[in-house]
Amino acid sequence: MESAGLRRAYDEVLAEVEAGGFAPPDDGGLSAEQIVAHLAVNDELMSEATEAVLNGSPFAYYDLETVHRPQLDALAAEHGGLTGLATLLRATSEGLCALVDRLGPAAQTPVRTRLHEDVDLRVDEALPWGRALDLHTRVHLPKHLAQLRALRPA
Repeated sequence: MESAGLRRAYDEVLAEVEAGGFAPPDDGGLSAEQIVAHLAVNDELMSEATEAVLNGSPFAYYDLETVHRPQLDALAAEHGGLTGLATLLRATSEGLCALVDRLGPAAQTPVRTRLHEDVDLRVDEALPWGRALDLHTRVHLPKHLAQLRALRPA
């Protein structure tokens, strides 16, 4: 498995973040800072699961529901807002991509995966880890890219 598509998806998100100019959400949605913090935390969770797969651990588990807005806000404050979060996301995404490049046939390892992104994406089953990474690339990152774009005033 290689990370080229994943890297392109992150490049798009990071370019949007670096463009800035975001307004606060008007619909109770996540702020730009919360979205970027969420993605960085998500990268860390996915990296842990990928490392477990690489090490042959049968207990790799990915659960996004453990991250809530207060933790995202605390992470944003810790990193000094959007600029610091962009730096963090660049590092966490690069780390995840480097691990993905090492997966090879291990990408077929089933991992108990739980993903709940509104109604767009609901998974609660064992998936080949490469499939979970593909969902992250093709569904999760583009969804948050669209959220960031929606926060930019017309």
